[in-house]
Amino acid sequence: MARYLHLVGPDAGALAGLVIAGAEPGAEITVVLLDDVAARPMPAGARVLRLGAGLDYAGLLDLVFASDHVIAW
Repeated sequence: MARYLHLVGPDAGALAGLVIAGAEPGAEITVVLLDDVAARPMPAGARVLRLGAGLDYAGLLDLVFASDHVIAW
C-alpha cells in the first residue's frame, strides 16, 4: 500500500483536491495544511493534520520520511 503525504499551502489550487481525491485505491493519504489554509473537502479515509495545531516540524519531518510520495501544493 502506497503512502502519500500532501502538503497543502495557501496558494494551492483546485487541482490539489482533485488529485488527492484521485489516489489509487487502498492508498494511505495524509494531508498537512500549512500556514492558515482553510479546511478543504478531503476524500473519506484521508488523515488531515494542521501544522502548528498538534503537529510540529519534527512530526512533519517524520511524516516525510515515512511516506512513499510527498507532494507539495
